[in-house]
Amino acid sequence: METPSNNTHIAVCPSAGIGHLTPFLRIASMISQTTTSKVTLIIILPVLSSAETTHINSFLSTHPHISPSYFHTPSSTPPDPTISDPFFVRYDTVSRSSHLLADHLSSLNPAPRAVFSDLMLASGLIKPLLDRNVDCYTVITSSARFFSVMLSRGRVGFVKGEDVEIPGLGTVQGDEVPPLMYNSEHVLSRLGVTNCKHLKDGKGVVLNTFEFFENEAISALKSGQVLSDLPSVFPIGPLHPLPFEKGSNSVSWLDEQPPKSVVFVSFGSRTAMSKEQIKEIGEGLHKSGIKFLWVIKTAVVDKEDKEDLQDLLGEGFFERTKERGLVLKEWVNQDEILSHLSTGGFVTHCGWNSVMEAAQRGLPVLAWPLHGDQRINAAVVKAAGLGIWEREWGWVGQRLIKGDEVAEKIKELMTSEDLRESARRVGDEARKAWEKDGSSSRGFSKVLGMCMA
Repeated sequence: METPSNNTHIAVCPSAGIGHLTPFLRIASMISQTTTSKVTLIIILPVLSSAETTHINSFLSTHPHISPSYFHTPSSTPPDPTISDPFFVRYDTVSRSSHLLADHLSSLNPAPRAVFSDLMLASGLIKPLLDRNVDCYTVITSSARFFSVMLSRGRVGFVKGEDVEIPGLGTVQGDEVPPLMYNSEHVLSRLGVTNCKHLKDGKGVVLNTFEFFENEAISALKSGQVLSDLPSVFPIGPLHPLPFEKGSNSVSWLDEQPPKSVVFVSFGSRTAMSKEQIKEIGEGLHKSGIKFLWVIKTAVVDKEDKEDLQDLLGEGFFERTKERGLVLKEWVNQDEILSHLSTGGFVTHCGWNSVMEAAQRGLPVLAWPLHGDQRINAAVVKAAGLGIWEREWGWVGQRLIKGDEVAEKIKELMTSEDLRESARRVGDEARKAWEKDGSSSRGFSKVLGMCMA
């Protein structure tokens, strides 16, 4: 792609949670590496999790040319007392402070010409920035398919358990739609509908996906079938990985394992499973006979995760698996693990960043969606040929998935040559998307050109 040379100031502004933070760090890095623009990363304080703090610090240390700018959410913005999930509380607080964030962005010197911001900030940012002649590009941190469902939420009647017809996209099965979307008063449902209404005033919508992977949804969005007044849509995924420092304990362990022999098991930065389910996963890993690297999380916010692994899994587990497994409770550089030659499969909750990282590597996936957009994402994974999905496992906590079931699916993931070939093809298409005339390369060039026009 051509490299624009311009001293335009561009700001990137993520919302709360590492799943929202990661794509913005990647976009900031990509802009900085591709242009001569001044790039500012907006960091909204306080940061909720240790993983976010680690991620931000690592990013700034390896990107000294990107300037941080700190925005403190005002203490006069009390959380909604009806919301218990700490991440949902944070989304609500940040969203209700977003009009002040527009003032903060305008106060930067020089003022930015363009801002890449999270969907959760759209209602408070797009119109105020437009009034100040600042272009706003909304970054969608979910799949194009889930984004289409969100856009339709305010217009299409959602009846709990029933399939949903999305214009231009067809049927989304009822058991894929997150239960919270049927409740118009839930904070995420409310924020989603409110913020989507403001997209029409923005300059564009940026998607972390690529045409081969989600061609139907991307086409429906671009053509205006999902929403007629949606601005220009730019699929630019998979976003490029970040050049973080190497050399973690997990990678040192992987270095000692044979190629494609290890299954990586991780359910994301904010998903805490029950102790009973964690024990069953451990039993499944043991019975599968497959080498594994497993990241465990027992609390929604990592700062509150105090569970001891020995108490959680039992001393016998580590004795039985010490020759072929590594269990961690610390933050890991997931992309570094997925790209390692020893990693042969990925058991994931189907957070969208994880899906795109696996697609970029052509790595077979066992989809185990737990909440939110993840069942819709799992359907995308299966349809694209990246992985397998046991739909009957349901949402997190609906039923206990036994160790024998886990072992069977892990063995299928790691031994199916058809699946490995299909996933490899996805990886090839992901790379083609970023070749000189690839769809994502063209999309990124176009959005940068618009920023600097």
